[in-house]
Amino acid sequence: MYTVYVLQDKNGKYYKGFTNNLARRFSEHKNGHTKSTKNMYDLKVVYIEEYKTLPEARKREIYFKTAAGRRFLKLRLRS
Repeated sequence: MYTVYVLQDKNGKYYKGFTNNLARRFSEHKNGHTKSTKNMYDLKVVYIEEYKTLPEARKREIYFKTAAGRRFLKLRLRS
């Protein structure tokens, strides 16, 4: 099982990614082991989706990083 996730920091900045172990990956983000989230503080998981295969999860992560995906998340996270 693969999880596509969105993290948000205290300033409202988002990070999108996917993993097969969300607890481990979130710990890596919080402890500064990931270059792109190293300077993000008070991270929290704000959105997740689960997929059975790696290609499905990767495709969804890529979508979230597009303008259409950002609009989708903005609408979803507003509620």
